Amino acid sequence: MTQVMNFAEMQAFLNEQFPQGEQWGVLEQLGDGWAEMRLPVSDLHLRPGGTVSGPAMMGLADIAMYAALLSQIGPVALAVTINLNINFLRKPKADGDILARAELLKVGKRLAVGEVYINSRGEDDPVAHVTMTYSIPEEKHGR
Repeated sequence: MTQVMNFAEMQAFLNEQFPQGEQWGVLEQLGDGWAEMRLPVSDLHLRPGGTVSGPAMMGLADIAMYAALLSQIGPVALAVTINLNINFLRKPKADGDILARAELLKVGKRLAVGEVYINSRGEDDPVAHVTMTYSIPEEKHGR
């Protein structure tokens, strides 16, 4: 497959169709089947003990994979997550942004599978690894 949505088109789509998504991540880069997003960590994303919460990291992974998928299938608002598996590998920094890089592994007619690595800004070792499956609606718009 080839990239059908560029960065500007994706940003416009997310702003229009999913404006609440910015609480889970901001698009930084977009390519053919991959996306990088950043979550500016705030008190809303922290859990007791001063670490970034699991739901915050899952939200970041989900929106990053959504962008990666739409980069290839176009503006399909109703593509939805049907499975998300996350492994928390180490404690992320609570005083800095976390970054996610999502990459598609396979895109079929009805399902797409990908993985996401999440890092604390400035750290090489990932804090979480996510695998996800998305359902693609039968009637796709933008293809």
